[in-house]
Amino acid sequence: MGYALGIVITIAVVLALGLVLGASRLHTLSRRVGSFPCGARPARPQAPWSAGIAQYGVGRIDWWRCWSLAPRPTRTWHRDRLTVTGRAPLDQAGQVDQYLVRCRYDGVDFELTMSSGAYAGLASWLESAPPGRRGLVV
Repeated sequence: MGYALGIVITIAVVLALGLVLGASRLHTLSRRVGSFPCGARPARPQAPWSAGIAQYGVGRIDWWRCWSLAPRPTRTWHRDRLTVTGRAPLDQAGQVDQYLVRCRYDGVDFELTMSSGAYAGLASWLESAPPGRRGLVV
């Protein structure tokens, strides 16, 4: 009986520790300067969405999944290879102040969801690229 109780307690402690680490990571990512909530998925109609947090870096956007313990971003998109190909408001889908943003990176299409303020920031960031790289926003 004591051995089984020890295993149960160990499992509970490991799960609690994982939960605390995950919540701490999510809190830290969302508090960074230049970060914003951003869902992502491949540009296929039935592809699942992944909730995440994006953050502007020097010449790139890093994207982390919300529920992960990974110390590195899941995706990184460099400004000179990222293009916005379209956007649509999601008001009719019941998501007020949200946009569906269609993007292309190295020839691969994908979609992001973000607030209108985050989209304005993304469009400004792309348009402020060095000379010769403007016109990245449709």
